[in-house]
Amino acid sequence: MKISGKMSLSSRMWLDRRERDPYLKKARTDGYCSRAAYKLMEIDDKFHLIKRAKSIVDLGAAPGSWCQLFSRRAEKTSQITAVDLRNFQPPDGVLLVTGDFEDDDLRQALINRLNGAVDLVASDMAPTTLGHPRTDHLRIMRLAEAAYSFAQDTLARGGNFIVKIFQGGDEKCFLDSLKNNFHKVLFFKPKSSRSESSEIYIVALDFKAHREFDF
Repeated sequence: MKISGKMSLSSRMWLDRRERDPYLKKARTDGYCSRAAYKLMEIDDKFHLIKRAKSIVDLGAAPGSWCQLFSRRAEKTSQITAVDLRNFQPPDGVLLVTGDFEDDDLRQALINRLNGAVDLVASDMAPTTLGHPRTDHLRIMRLAEAAYSFAQDTLARGGNFIVKIFQGGDEKCFLDSLKNNFHKVLFFKPKSSRSESSEIYIVALDFKAHREFDF
């Protein structure tokens, strides 16, 4: 790829890293729209969450690589709902809800529609980073807390929750709260996550479900 004009050192380094990224190359070969598919793949290979999930919600779904993996690994009868600010073409059989997940009306409409029957809520949501670690950490923790609140309102008993955060100090209280509502909670750093990145995933297993639903 030839780029005319002057380029900053950081831009050259970014392009060079992309060209050398084995997961980006693998995504192109395997037909995934981004390298993020391999992060979820590693999580699922370890915990086996997708195959047995009859209803899945993918938060922060664009550009769609997690949807692709859900679609490939879930049963054909599974219901997969994707949510993102951006519009994109989801795989066949995936329902896309376009809008701001932090909007109360949109979130409540999703909760009403799903009626507490979700087996897996997976959030790869992240804010646009500002390059200030503390600020970026606080912003992603706000998204993680919104995803957690949503999971509590929609997960069936025994359901599971995956959420991305940036490490920064405030995750301990968040983790403690998760432990009150799930039987097992742990951190997971995929090998496909860049080593210099502060991102890490929390995997919360076997939701205790303190409420009952009408099905």
